[in-house]
Amino acid sequence: MEYKDYYKTLGLDKTAKEADIKSAYRRLARKYHPDMNPGKPEAEEKFKEVNEAYQVLSDPEKRQKYDQFGSQWQQYQSSGGSPEDFNWGPWRSQPSGGTGYRTVSQDELNEMFGGMGGFSDFFETLFGGFGGGGFNTQKSRQANPAGARRSAISRDVQHEVEITLEEAFSGTKRLLQLDGGKRIEASIPPGVDTGSRVRLGGQAAGADLFLRIVVLPHAVFTRKGSDLYTRVPVDFYTAVLGGEVSVPTLTGAVRLTIPEHTDTGKVFRLKELGMPSLKKPQTRGNLYATVEIHLPQHLTPAEKEKVRELKNMRRAQ
Repeated sequence: MEYKDYYKTLGLDKTAKEADIKSAYRRLARKYHPDMNPGKPEAEEKFKEVNEAYQVLSDPEKRQKYDQFGSQWQQYQSSGGSPEDFNWGPWRSQPSGGTGYRTVSQDELNEMFGGMGGFSDFFETLFGGFGGGGFNTQKSRQANPAGARRSAISRDVQHEVEITLEEAFSGTKRLLQLDGGKRIEASIPPGVDTGSRVRLGGQAAGADLFLRIVVLPHAVFTRKGSDLYTRVPVDFYTAVLGGEVSVPTLTGAVRLTIPEHTDTGKVFRLKELGMPSLKKPQTRGNLYATVEIHLPQHLTPAEKEKVRELKNMRRAQ
């Protein structure tokens, strides 16, 4: 059986921290993902290796066992032992007593349960009893309903799912493939926010699967509950004389009337143009637009002269 150097697979050393492991995994998973390498079986195989390495090194219990095994394996090899004569007995996986609670990101969820599968014999020997690298859940052995219910609660599995603000606004779906090849389509309702949980009852080997939502930062909007905040550039002339400007919303731009003598920092409330309420999607928050006055650039000599005239007129008053 071939020994797998998971640290080498991810390009890390044994002192790597959790953040380093996650960063290396994401970078390599994107590089070798089959969607990015159509018709390249070698990339798919590399993707599986990266996924397997992450499954081990991102889990403290698996990583500890792997490090202990690696130390003994190196000692065995340095003494001249051959792989086929190594005693695997003490290292073969036994059923785990863990709760199976683990959080991963949306990228990890898509990549780990995207139908790739195919863990190596090395992994299955060491960690097969940990749930095969997928949902680390345990079967209920309670005979009475109350005990079974307590066991089910302890076996709930949580996965972190990243979505865009636009997806949070309109609702979205995620196609997941679970252990055993089962595919489910998870519906994420409109109005979810970071920290919201979507329950998929009984989907994780009999336990409940919870999708914990993380709404990604947006380039234009800042969110506070069901309200949205944005900054609107207003040119100098419109700020002084009044006029209309375009304000972006999640359903398309709208026109906002700017009164004359509007100062920078002025906040306008656009009623019910924010996020939908999670419990009442038909109810929406507000959009708050903060004015940013942009001074004209590259004035001509004639334009600068007009500005001086205006300045002198103001001083003379």
